[in-house]
Amino acid sequence: MVQKTYFKTKDYCKVKFALNLENAETVEILGLNSDWENSVVMSKKKDGTFSADVSLPKNSQHEFKYRVNETEWINEPEADSQHHNEFGSVNSVIVL
Repeated sequence: MVQKTYFKTKDYCKVKFALNLENAETVEILGLNSDWENSVVMSKKKDGTFSADVSLPKNSQHEFKYRVNETEWINEPEADSQHHNEFGSVNSVIVL
């Protein structure tokens, strides 16, 4: 799930990412702000859902993927769109 909160007086949007995966120990978001090196680590809740809040610039778009258990790459099913990448797969895209 991706939930966007816009602020009239701010130049950024607060984006809440949430993902519920069975057998996941860790989930990270990579690619936001074109940063594929430094991940956003998602927090695991008591119900097993992983979530993270990230502030991203308004009027921008970001390709990203989730990395699960440090090895498996998955896309956001509710992303605004998808974009083919250089590795022959697709990245999720969020448009703000």
